[in-house]
Amino acid sequence: MRKILTLIALFTINLNIQAQTQIIHRDAVIEQMVREISAENLEKYVRDLATFRTRHTLSADHPNEGIFASQKYVLDLFQSFEAQSSGRLTSYFDEFVIPADGRRIQEDSRLRNVMATLKGTDPNDDRVFIVSAHIDSRALDVMDTAIDAPGANDDGSGVAAVIELARILSKKSFPATIHFVIVSGEEQGLKGAAYLAEKAKNENWNLAAMLNNDMLGNSFSSETNINDNTRVRIFSEGVPVAETERMEAIRRYTNGENDSKSRQLARYIKEVGERYVDQLEVKLIYRNDRFLRGGDHTPFAREGFTAVRITEMNENYFHQHENVRLEDGIQYGDLPEFVDFEYIRKNTGINLAVLASLASAPSEPQNVGIDVRRLSNTSTLRWEAPEKGKAKGYYILMRETDASMWQKKFYTEDNSLTIPYSKDNYFFAVQAVGEGGHESMAVFPQPITR
Repeated sequence: MRKILTLIALFTINLNIQAQTQIIHRDAVIEQMVREISAENLEKYVRDLATFRTRHTLSADHPNEGIFASQKYVLDLFQSFEAQSSGRLTSYFDEFVIPADGRRIQEDSRLRNVMATLKGTDPNDDRVFIVSAHIDSRALDVMDTAIDAPGANDDGSGVAAVIELARILSKKSFPATIHFVIVSGEEQGLKGAAYLAEKAKNENWNLAAMLNNDMLGNSFSSETNINDNTRVRIFSEGVPVAETERMEAIRRYTNGENDSKSRQLARYIKEVGERYVDQLEVKLIYRNDRFLRGGDHTPFAREGFTAVRITEMNENYFHQHENVRLEDGIQYGDLPEFVDFEYIRKNTGINLAVLASLASAPSEPQNVGIDVRRLSNTSTLRWEAPEKGKAKGYYILMRETDASMWQKKFYTEDNSLTIPYSKDNYFFAVQAVGEGGHESMAVFPQPITR
């Protein structure tokens, strides 16, 4: 009898283990690209960037140091990738003048962003995805243009990630266009990003998502001494800063304050990033940025675009916005020896997986709605096909109201679905799924009232 009970117990445990098994489906091409990311390459880029002594936005034009020389270094790398792209990658300086602001820009100044554009292959798909980092650095005094400011982590780590992304992704083709952007003027007030966001708005870019990478390489925190390269933060706005009156009314009506487009992008990054990058947990931070601080995604959010910040889990303030010095046995300054290049590799991986997935997927389903014309303990969602690309089917996503991530997915190839879950107790969204299994971002439904 005891043997029988033991066998039953073992059988039950085995069933429970099988029930808890999570099957992860990876696109073999994306998986291989993620594996191609090289920590050694990333280290070389960061160390090279640190040799320019300072990359202050207003530093003097010098052949071997300063921001202009460092931008030439990045442009040369971008251009070296063009041959492998079959003519799809083009690299250039985007120059502009920033007027004096009486704060951190004392006089009208010539600035430039470094751009590399991987043109999409579908002439009917005008979607654009941006991945960015800022090249300018600073020390303790943000107005000191001459002091050493190596900027290895802030934001040499982000620049290195974008360079490596351009190297790998430019070998492949995608229906949509990807811009690899190295902006300037971040430390002087997000100047390069603000210029580009305004340009995108004025020129009516179909900018579907913007990923801002700022500080990806520190894994050891000051004060708390936390040593961790297994988590990364995604900051995303809840209530959109560019919210219209109509958007506000719908948000209040549906309690959708946690379902902005940027919040949906953050969830997408977590799901897809963790799918392809091992030993890395993506943490969703329900803020646009760190407390009372900002980054280059913010100007894009102000213009109404979907934008998030990707940044390390723990910051080290001995090596951020500090003069290089040894004081009381502590080495200050943003130096390469304090950068975790394996951590940058993993954080670059989530960027690559997300960009490749989004640029391969159809665009979002259109006119997504949830039927509220009668009281019911079931929920009916309806939608129309995406404008760009072809959808093979759709996922209806569902989560409880206190859950941060989607908990269930229902697949259909129709344009509507009724599921036996009450809209009172759950939030829903709809994703388009392409022929290759790549998912679009999720769309939060609007009420269908008539």
